[in-house]
Amino acid sequence: MFIFALPDLPLPILARDPAPDRAALMQVGPNPSPRGASPLPIPRRRAPADTAPTTAPARQPGRLTQCLAAAKTDPAAGLAAARAWLAESIAADARVAARQCLGLILAGQGDFAAAESTFAASAADMAAGLPAAKVPMLALAGSSALHAGSAERALGWFDQALALKEGADPATLGTMQADRARALVALGRMDEAGPALAEAHRLAPDHAEGWLLSATLARRAKDLVQAQHDIEIAARLDPRDPAIGLEAGVIAVLDGRDEPARRSWESVITLAPGSDEAEAAQNYLDQLGPKPASPVPAAAEKRP
Repeated sequence: MFIFALPDLPLPILARDPAPDRAALMQVGPNPSPRGASPLPIPRRRAPADTAPTTAPARQPGRLTQCLAAAKTDPAAGLAAARAWLAESIAADARVAARQCLGLILAGQGDFAAAESTFAASAADMAAGLPAAKVPMLALAGSSALHAGSAERALGWFDQALALKEGADPATLGTMQADRARALVALGRMDEAGPALAEAHRLAPDHAEGWLLSATLARRAKDLVQAQHDIEIAARLDPRDPAIGLEAGVIAVLDGRDEPARRSWESVITLAPGSDEAEAAQNYLDQLGPKPASPVPAAAEKRP
């Protein structure tokens, strides 16, 4: 009896955006019937630098944009410029914007502990009379803590943000609830993760990563019907995300639909060659083996 041995998926930190001219070939076939599931981890893919709101505090949008643009061109120079901006800033709104840029640069470089403390300091600098304005910075602190490997600390930041949520941007809250669900899963609090994801879908229904996460959770719970439903939504929202194609293939193969799984994993390699997702997809394809040969039509067999 053949058993498809699925290794753990990698936990890539930064998302990779494929070239826009590549075709999206994600498998989003019909809903499967439940079979087995594998203990793959929850994706933890995008760093705060990839998902953060870039709206600056009042009177600072131009300089924040310039700071982030400089860091994209030359990260080291951008980091120095952000630190110099912070050092020269006296007004609170200037410090908030400078720390936002600095935190995003640090997160983009993988220094999540420093990013966390920077975002937390940015929130602390904000005016007490505008509590909802602190939500994005607290959410970024939580996301940084989650990437740094501290789900407990991340949950603390998220809970602080939720306490100030009145008037906050729904999309920001929805994205944060998806990260909060990841933290709850990491802490083994599965009963709380489901409601957090439901809230993420309600507040940010177009957030593809939230649907990817719920598909992964459903698949781990062996509810492949729900997993297929959620991964189809994720693929429709972000058809070029290789992690979605990777998960779509896992769901398909666990339902015994090898060819849709093969197409999903081949699409991942096409969309993001050289990525962690492509490496995992190739690993899965190697386990699946070569594509079965097409049967020879009976009429062709009878020809001399």
